[in-house]
Amino acid sequence: MLKIVKTSLIVATSTLAFSNFANANVDEALANICTIVQADDKGELRKKMRAVESDYRLKLRDYYAGVSCGGNSLIRTAMLNSANEVGELLVKKMPKSDLEAPEADGKTLQAWVAENGLQDSPLAAVINERI
Repeated sequence: MLKIVKTSLIVATSTLAFSNFANANVDEALANICTIVQADDKGELRKKMRAVESDYRLKLRDYYAGVSCGGNSLIRTAMLNSANEVGELLVKKMPKSDLEAPEADGKTLQAWVAENGLQDSPLAAVINERI
């Protein structure tokens, strides 16, 4: 009985340590994603997204909310930097329900676009078309 308890504790501890290690690796893998979005480098963003998906089995919707570029989400960062190609890719990869959901500040993407006067942006048209 004591042997089973010890084994269970060892397994639980190693699993917990591994999950913290895996989270640190995902953070490292996504470290320069803001720079990629700001530079409007669609090819590099595709590579980064494929690498994260194959290495960690995470889709864009899984890590989108956890990535902040100066307090803005990836799509907001793309809009502010006129990164239309990257922004369009992000909008097309996100599920419609996530695009309509409020972001970290409680505002939906459409409300934020209207508030910041970005309705004339090509990316705003893509968002409206998708939603």
